[in-house]
Amino acid sequence: MIGYFVYPLTITNFFTFYFIGELLVPTAPFDQKSGREAWSVAFSPNGSYFAWSQGHRIVRLVPWTKCLKSFSMNHGDEESVALNPWNLSRHNSDRSQTITVDDDPREHTLDCGDIVWSLAFGSSVPEKESRCVNIEWHHFKFGQNHLLLATGLNNGRIKIWDVYTGKLLLNLMDHTDVVRDLTFAPDGSLMLVSASRDKSLRVWDLKDDGNMVKVLRGHQNWVYSSAFSPDSSILCSVGAGKAVFLWNMDKYTLIQKLEGHHNDVVSCEFSPDGALLATASYDTRVIVWDHHNATILLELGHLFPPPSPIFAGGANDRWVRSVSFSPDGRHIASITDDRLIRFWSIEEKAPQAIAFLSNGLCCSFSTDGKVLAAGTRDGSVHFWECPRSIASLQHVCRMALRRIMTTQQVEALAIPTPLQDYLTYRVV
Repeated sequence: MIGYFVYPLTITNFFTFYFIGELLVPTAPFDQKSGREAWSVAFSPNGSYFAWSQGHRIVRLVPWTKCLKSFSMNHGDEESVALNPWNLSRHNSDRSQTITVDDDPREHTLDCGDIVWSLAFGSSVPEKESRCVNIEWHHFKFGQNHLLLATGLNNGRIKIWDVYTGKLLLNLMDHTDVVRDLTFAPDGSLMLVSASRDKSLRVWDLKDDGNMVKVLRGHQNWVYSSAFSPDSSILCSVGAGKAVFLWNMDKYTLIQKLEGHHNDVVSCEFSPDGALLATASYDTRVIVWDHHNATILLELGHLFPPPSPIFAGGANDRWVRSVSFSPDGRHIASITDDRLIRFWSIEEKAPQAIAFLSNGLCCSFSTDGKVLAAGTRDGSVHFWECPRSIASLQHVCRMALRRIMTTQQVEALAIPTPLQDYLTYRVV
């Protein structure tokens, strides 16, 4: 175990994210009541689209290049950008200017019919066969360039959309409560896992017209989130009651439960090489696990001094809402109820940068890791340019090795202990 790390929050301790833009929601015709939250934001695997649930049933699909061309990536000015459904406004401290954007046929507004809690992009690989055998006919046949968006709704339904046309393809109905999270297998098989407040996870095969393959049961309370390992062999699911479960997705069986959190666990994500697992909890911590050995490598505390387990298990004003791993495998972003977003470097064991955000709910890195997006309770999304650094050759080699080797396999190598510790992330 590397150790528990807490960093005192004073402005002089941190660098700051560079704010580059925001996606705004019009106040009319929507009211100010519950239901306008941006519970989920997502980038497509190929980096072509950004989607966010802007509240009141609506999901916006925007070409990501359209956003980037408008956002300010120049640190020398105070410029920010706001995009709403009708125009793109660019603001400067010395001048105000509105640039009208023509309707893009590839930009879509999806009315999902109920509050949207979760989003997930899925892309198809034709050579990846469906897991269901002896199937001779399909209503849908997805090509290599097909891109889908799954939306999880308040009424328990899951709607599948064609990203490029904005058309509804499938309506999956089996959950009996809120679909809190959705995740596609990254292997291109179009296997979709849904996590619900009905205490279950369901596995759907979209290459088999959305057939439900399996129900994963084991959670005793709400399931908040789930995530596939990069090779699609393991699923992590987290939920109320301190639950962190690992599932074998070849056999659909429970591998083990990870013990360490003191409150509900609400977000999880694997590192890009599959060696690490990050989980975020209402206990004020993000835990980084070696899930192969079920051991804690690093604890990132968001409250100083560290709270007692009793205090961490209650309403402590530092609930961690979301965690996201950067594509470079060296950074983690977390969003917390203390109105801060933290950008952690696992190599330094300390927050590298912070950003201020009121009422943040979720966060996600862009596909290239250059931008962090965060959704809020008012339905808007804020974007920051992430601090840039070049990964060492050692880390690049470590990631390449860990993509194909488990911790146990590395430990069996006849190599010096310091090198073994580095490859297993016991030292960073």
